Amino acid sequence: MTDPAAGAAGTGPGEADWAAAVAAVRDLPADAQVQLICHVNPDGDALGSMLGFGLGLRQLGVRQLRATFPGPPEVPEPFRALPGLDLLVPEEDAYPAPDLVVCFDAASESRLGGLVDRLATAGTALVLDHHASNTRFGGINLVDPRAAATSVVAEELLARLGVRLDAGIAEGLYVALTTDTGSFRFEATTPAVHELAARLLATGIRPGDISRRVFDTRPFGAVRLFGEVMCRARLEPTAAGGNGLVWTYATLDDLARHDQRPYVLEALIDSVRCTAEADVSCVVKQVRPDEWAVSMRSKGAVDVSRVAVALGGGGHTFAAGFTGRGSADDVVASIRAELDKALIEA
Repeated sequence: MTDPAAGAAGTGPGEADWAAAVAAVRDLPADAQVQLICHVNPDGDALGSMLGFGLGLRQLGVRQLRATFPGPPEVPEPFRALPGLDLLVPEEDAYPAPDLVVCFDAASESRLGGLVDRLATAGTALVLDHHASNTRFGGINLVDPRAAATSVVAEELLARLGVRLDAGIAEGLYVALTTDTGSFRFEATTPAVHELAARLLATGIRPGDISRRVFDTRPFGAVRLFGEVMCRARLEPTAAGGNGLVWTYATLDDLARHDQRPYVLEALIDSVRCTAEADVSCVVKQVRPDEWAVSMRSKGAVDVSRVAVALGGGGHTFAAGFTGRGSADDVVASIRAELDKALIEA
């Protein structure tokens, strides 16, 4: 369990935070409306944590329960078999003034898009997250930067609520855990992470099937798209204080030419980050004519979260992102400048 003395900046929630979160759920009236929200362009941790937690609330008897995220109501293909998808509604159908709103995997209010007003209209706003850059924007904040995924926080709250793990809940939490640990390859993978994975697997979920759907299946058009975008990759060995930077970009025209949806690009960073000569890697993905979603990774020499925060985003020491504006070259130039600044200030 979490350290009772925790709760200060840089640590996890304290016992008072957990107690408040448990009470917020247990004290709900029988006819309570509960709205679950995860961040825009949801990934496996956001969706898996939200839906797994939602199924746990359903087990507790919560009946007026909806889940959503800002933007088009399109679930990325790798996550379209997740249990609990029946909870999802378009953002315009979210409860306008729920008794409880629970936010997942969002480091700041800006990640909630047009749903941010629910923080004010809800009776209670509860935030579950693991980003060190989290701004603690909820009334109750369960934010643990030491957790490998938001699902770690969600599972502990479910356990404190007395929810029994079943296969449906476990699959969502497992997808969240495996995506944010890179299939247990990243630095956040601890003995506790494997112990949680063991508890989830003990419910009977099939890790091989889940991994094939989430990590090892993509359309042929995406394979061709990856090849084209990888051919644009640029290596800058002297960037990032000599630690090296490798980057590439993908445009809306690239997606249209290969008839692909934006979500397929989320896996591209893993192909770029393996470059031996660079500590820092990034993929710049066009969202609108002058707007780009940027994914950044570090192998350990550079804190990319400092770069992301400086540019209006957030994340973790070794995995972060932000929204850039201008041309792709403008965005990469801003990254170079902040990398140098971050290293000087470190």
